[in-house]
Amino acid sequence: MTKTDTQRAVAWWLFACCALVFATMVVGGVTRLTHSGLSIVEWKPLIGALPPLSHADWLELFAKYQQTPEFIKRNHDMTLDGFQFIFWWEWAHRLSGRLIGVVFFLPYVWFLVRGQLRGALAAKVFGFFILGGLQGAMGWYMVKSGLVDDPRVSQYRLAAHLGLAFLIFGLMGWTGLGLLQPRSKAVADQPATAFTQGLGNWLVALVFIMVLSGALVAGIHAGLAYNTFPLMNGNFVPPEIFMVEPLWLNFFTNMATVQFDHRMIAWALMALIPWFSWRIWNESPRSRTPAVALTLWLAVQVGLGIATLLLQVPVALAAAHQAGAMVLFGLLIWANHAIRRS
Repeated sequence: MTKTDTQRAVAWWLFACCALVFATMVVGGVTRLTHSGLSIVEWKPLIGALPPLSHADWLELFAKYQQTPEFIKRNHDMTLDGFQFIFWWEWAHRLSGRLIGVVFFLPYVWFLVRGQLRGALAAKVFGFFILGGLQGAMGWYMVKSGLVDDPRVSQYRLAAHLGLAFLIFGLMGWTGLGLLQPRSKAVADQPATAFTQGLGNWLVALVFIMVLSGALVAGIHAGLAYNTFPLMNGNFVPPEIFMVEPLWLNFFTNMATVQFDHRMIAWALMALIPWFSWRIWNESPRSRTPAVALTLWLAVQVGLGIATLLLQVPVALAAAHQAGAMVLFGLLIWANHAIRRS
């Protein structure tokens, strides 16, 4: 196998891992939206992969769930059938995370043994595996926050869990793109200007912040308030925006402030991403495909967000909106990579 073939194989393996991260994030979103995330009260990385195999197993797990604040305060009338519904979503989310570990680790060892991963690249890719392990631990740390007196997960831990998923997705995607089109194989066109490249960097950061703000919206259920657009119950700036003391706490716990911030970042992206794409169109003709895809998907993502808000967060739309954020992030990574290689 030539060096080019090896790089292509490693790249597509990383893209496959990205796809699994995306799928796991989608399942995790549905798990959160169906209030299923607190159904499994233990973290067993290995034996936890096996589902209940008998009626007695189900009764044992249900008995453990019945001791949790969520059952006592919210789901005290839940039947075994209802528990099985929420259990399967959480189990599927955890199984998907384990699947990522297997799909990542076994090919990694294969490439390493065959000498197809070496040096800095091997170390960098192994770093993704470490981040994946931290992500699993962060997921359990998040769940633990909802197994205490207040049966809801911490919005801070939710934001950290989601943000880490996007970080892993972005790093693996960028590395895969670099292997498919290394600098030494770049075409003869000049790359985009330093200003456009810098703008692209800032947009990656802004979309990432947007994702974190969306996690805060989800964590405190701010999407169930102010279900009007473009105004928030008749106001551009809701009067309740700074009602919590101390002032800084509004940005993390006040529904009005958290949703307002999310909207403001969306407005900023609606202006900046088309401008970024327009600059790519003029400066980097070979990068026009990701630029156009980025702008078109931005319109889809904004539409999904508005519909989710107006319809008061239906599960399907809300899950699609969260998935759309990762698609937007991926397209932005692609566009940023393309303007440096063209």
